[in-house]
Amino acid sequence: MSESLAARVTARLRDIPDFPTPGILFKDVTPVLADGEVFGDIIRDMADRRRGSIDVVVGIEARGFIFGAALAHELGIGFVPVRKAGKLPGAVHGLTYDLEYGSATIEINQDSFVGGERVLVVDDVLATGGTAAAACELLDQAGAEVVAFETLVELAFLPGRERLSGREIHSTVVVT
Repeated sequence: MSESLAARVTARLRDIPDFPTPGILFKDVTPVLADGEVFGDIIRDMADRRRGSIDVVVGIEARGFIFGAALAHELGIGFVPVRKAGKLPGAVHGLTYDLEYGSATIEINQDSFVGGERVLVVDDVLATGGTAAAACELLDQAGAEVVAFETLVELAFLPGRERLSGREIHSTVVVT
């Protein structure tokens, strides 16, 4: 493997102009997922960095589920989904946060944490950081200890990292 993991991921990212709205250049990770070797290398890289330091992986809806569940499996630990409001059965903890235009609510099941679990939050892309920051705050409120945030792609020209100030962040690829 002479090519770095970041270069291999970058080569497989697909840019989709004007999606989901005009003026946005969407970073599509589905070609990365379709390459089994690269996808496996991403998961092993994340696992090697986190092995022994976390108890649970938390994935943010929806593509964070893909990376998070695979990582939890690789580590032999549990996975907890952070979902949009109304998608989880039973009692939930929820948090409403502001978006650029409007607001959103995310939830986790109330029985996901008893308190003190060391968690890693995973998502595919860190952009503005609103959902990532809200997920970390929700987990803090639920009694979990957020150890770090992992993402495949970070859009460094947006304020995502700033929104997660004070938290450890690792990005496989950083787009400037």
